[in-house]
Amino acid sequence: MADSLGTRLTGRQLLMRILAARSVLERVLAPDERMVGVLLPPTAGAAVVNAALALMGRVAVNLNYTTSQAILDTCIERARLRHVISSPAFLARVKLDLGTRLLDAGGLRTQLTVFDKVAAAVHATITPVPLLEKLLRLERIRPDDVLTVIFTSGSTGDPKGVVLTGENVGSNVRAIDALLHLSAADVALGVLPFFHSYGYTTTLWTPLTLEPAVVYHTDPRDGQTVGKLAREFHATILMATPTFLRIYIRRTPAEDFSTLEAVFGAAEKLTPDVSDGFERKFGVRPSEAYGATELSPLVAANVPPARHVPGRPADSREGTVGLPILGCRARITDRESGRELAAGQEGLLWIAGPNVMQGYLDRPDLTDRVVRDGWYCTGDIAKLDAEGFITITGRESRFSKIGGEMVPHVSVEEAINEELGAVDGALVAVVTAVPDARKGERLVVFHLPTNRDPHDVCRRLADRGLPNLFIPSPDSFAEIDEIPVLGSGKLDLRHLSELARRRFATGGES
Repeated sequence: MADSLGTRLTGRQLLMRILAARSVLERVLAPDERMVGVLLPPTAGAAVVNAALALMGRVAVNLNYTTSQAILDTCIERARLRHVISSPAFLARVKLDLGTRLLDAGGLRTQLTVFDKVAAAVHATITPVPLLEKLLRLERIRPDDVLTVIFTSGSTGDPKGVVLTGENVGSNVRAIDALLHLSAADVALGVLPFFHSYGYTTTLWTPLTLEPAVVYHTDPRDGQTVGKLAREFHATILMATPTFLRIYIRRTPAEDFSTLEAVFGAAEKLTPDVSDGFERKFGVRPSEAYGATELSPLVAANVPPARHVPGRPADSREGTVGLPILGCRARITDRESGRELAAGQEGLLWIAGPNVMQGYLDRPDLTDRVVRDGWYCTGDIAKLDAEGFITITGRESRFSKIGGEMVPHVSVEEAINEELGAVDGALVAVVTAVPDARKGERLVVFHLPTNRDPHDVCRRLADRGLPNLFIPSPDSFAEIDEIPVLGSGKLDLRHLSELARRRFATGGES
């Protein structure tokens, strides 16, 4: 394990640090303190803290440091956290306050005793594994015990605490190994935050429990440093979002990613423009994967060509999000009746398998809405083909019912971005909606500064053959300084919706 702060650890050194951290935390935390907050960027230190808490049978709650103080306080309150491990310097940088709950990570290091260090060295070097497991009392930790609580991004509403067990995350790790055939020759780039399930599972627990090494960087948007680390450590695997892939296309030198073999774009739609641009520059084509926090998070993935086993059936199909992962099943139901649909028909996507969350923290009512008989309703609109590949056609929250017809925001958004000259999949315009007394809903377009007239854009959309219901009115365009995104790189749909209501719902003019 390594990071951009200069940390370089062998496996034994990593285990020593985890055991030492565990000793200190056992003294500092109350015996009944089950959930412990962690507010740190992806670094070796943050990984050590998470692993130490897991070995104690405690629940690490990695908190979002890109959110507002109000949402952070809400998450802390809902998880009833007494302590949050962070650092004053980091808190000052992200402009957040933990008050008396702060447990200074630097201060914890100063509490290490000589005995802690010697015991950790002995256990990491000569203690037989069965004896070490007994000393750590790991037999008391069961697969269905809670491993973590991850708060949803809040992109479409208030954040909910998703309760994931060891088996939830473990089943995902096994599936990733089955997809990518990971070995000690692999090095993963850890650029995703641990407060997002995508980063938590793929760049924290996958390297901790399997063969690959990992190198972390605190800011996924820093394309030059990410590239430098990839070059220095000969990275082979990159898990990212399309938003971050766009940044690397613009800012990372081509030679820095020359060793990459498997690149994934997930957490949002991976467009052909992004895939083409990345492949053109770096010589490796990103594969699309799909998941949800409530599903630990991976559901389906396309296997990169470099990891396809010759002689096996096709395990990648561009335009889809791939086949369901090991142990996972998918089905499509009618949005109105709930009837299961045949292959090729479009409807709500449901997932069953060992990756389905235990539930929402202290909200059985919300859990019962989305989990039925072991099946989780993703809220995404999709279809399955005859071979089982999943195609996501939209999100239920990203559709508008206009004049009785379902209008997909993403399709309108893609057409407008093409018309405005967006390159490499960059977003220069986004689509949302507000209530409309006459048609039910009204499409709203927020765009970056442009000299294009909205009337002209609407005419061009009609020329492209878009149905009239899909074309926003020219007075529904509004300029914004930047496209709002969450710390995970996903579009901040909640902020967009609030912005649209303020600007348009009461008749405001653009």
